[in-house]
Amino acid sequence: MSQALPKTVDTTQVRELRKVDPQVRLIDVRAPGEFASSHIPGSYNVPLDLLREHREELTARHGDPVVLVCASGGRAEQARGLLENAGLERLSVLRGGITGWQQQGGELNRGRGTWAMERQVRLVAGLLVLTGVVASIAYEPLKWIAGFVGAGLTFAAVSNTCAMSRVLGLLPHNRTDRTEDRALIEALTGRNAAEGRG
Repeated sequence: MSQALPKTVDTTQVRELRKVDPQVRLIDVRAPGEFASSHIPGSYNVPLDLLREHREELTARHGDPVVLVCASGGRAEQARGLLENAGLERLSVLRGGITGWQQQGGELNRGRGTWAMERQVRLVAGLLVLTGVVASIAYEPLKWIAGFVGAGLTFAAVSNTCAMSRVLGLLPHNRTDRTEDRALIEALTGRNAAEGRG
């Protein structure tokens, strides 16, 4: 029987896991643009929506231990729930995500990419509130745009989900080509998985 992983691991524990078992997979569930801007060397980018779509396939053909990574831990926790419900057992979440990894001295591959999803959400939410307030000067009922955004942000905090990030994740700069998605899934589930690492 394979050894279970702790629910969460920190940077030091991930390093040790990778030394002891080179089959440990780091799966980064952030948007492709976020992954392109910075990621842990050797990690795979499987955005949360792609993981939702292929969770049964990944679970059926994947026995290696997996550490899930995102910006701060929230999306990785969602991914763990999806994969656990699909039957994958050897899962852990990187405590603090990429932010925690970097704060604990973890190495990152850096490139050019989009803003982090959280930053994109703050920009869009701020612009919607600003637009609603300014436009309500001319047409008073538009003030409710700001109220709607506030209610959405409150729900996002309470439920630890974010509908706006899911919508923003559909924008072209936050997505990968579908042929790249297929190649990634094949790399993760096939024998030659090391070729898919970024």
